[in-house]
Amino acid sequence: MRSALRLAERAPLRARNTFGVEAHAGMLVEVRDAACLPELFRNAMLRDGPVLVLGGGSNLLFAGDPPGVVLSLAGQDIRVVQDDGDSVLVRADAGVEWHAFVLWTLGHGLAGLENLALIPGTVGAAPIQNIGAYGVEVRERIETVEAFDRKGHAIRRLAAADCAFAYRDSRFKREPERWIVTAVEFRLSRTPRLRLEYAGIADELARAGIGSPTPSQVAEAVCRVRRSKLPDPAVLGNAGSFFKNPIVPADLAEALALQHAALPVFPGADATSRKLSAAWLIDACGWKGHREGDAGVSERHALVLVNHGGATGAELLALARRIAASVQERFGVSLEPEPRVIGDSW
Repeated sequence: MRSALRLAERAPLRARNTFGVEAHAGMLVEVRDAACLPELFRNAMLRDGPVLVLGGGSNLLFAGDPPGVVLSLAGQDIRVVQDDGDSVLVRADAGVEWHAFVLWTLGHGLAGLENLALIPGTVGAAPIQNIGAYGVEVRERIETVEAFDRKGHAIRRLAAADCAFAYRDSRFKREPERWIVTAVEFRLSRTPRLRLEYAGIADELARAGIGSPTPSQVAEAVCRVRRSKLPDPAVLGNAGSFFKNPIVPADLAEALALQHAALPVFPGADATSRKLSAAWLIDACGWKGHREGDAGVSERHALVLVNHGGATGAELLALARRIAASVQERFGVSLEPEPRVIGDSW
């Protein structure tokens, strides 16, 4: 048990969140073997108090110190658990860095995750947020999620259909006090079925003179597009897109499109809803490139809040609230943050 754990009191978290804001954990517990979680949660400190599961820190904002215990899953195992020739099932521990995992699959000739290259974070965070990019959501590739059930004190296997996946959402995100994702199994293929219809990817491949791309070439194109639009968190603190694209009633979307011809409008989940571009709405309100002290909005992308070095999480949250209020006032559209806010509420 002890060899599978590392404990640290008053642990600094600045290097563990991509915004690079100051925060401290009263107790940090790093777990290298998820099998010890049932025994670990018999301890009253974890059983009865708040527990924040921290992966790569790329989808949260520390607006204050997290209460209770911070738990970090550090398992790094990746392995093939089933191989039918074309269809391959791959299992990865929650602690594996996401982009490294995508590169591992491509290096083993497996297609399916190439559009999701260069997304920051860990494998364990992928199903929680149902990460998506360039026309693909991770739920399309997930077969099973292994998660520790704090209610039942056991590790359970949940089929994708039982994960309640939705746009940037899942049962794990809606029930953070119950579930701790420990590993994910992905159904991938040796026969590429490439998704190139999303704006930007086909153009980038054409610029590179690639007519019949491989999955690795698609991933490389995705990386180039992402790097051209999004700042590198290692250089400029950020958590990627801060706001979700809002889902609105179809009649509101149509009314806004009549008033603003350039507003991008996308299909919703059904005929009664539409998805709007949060970036366009924010840019139209004049926020792109805005800066207040060290808290600001990226000059490259209006969806990305950035820390120029010394911003606090509270300052970034206050800026995000002002942005959302301006969009609500001008367009009548509510914005919601993608990252989880810790130490405060939205």
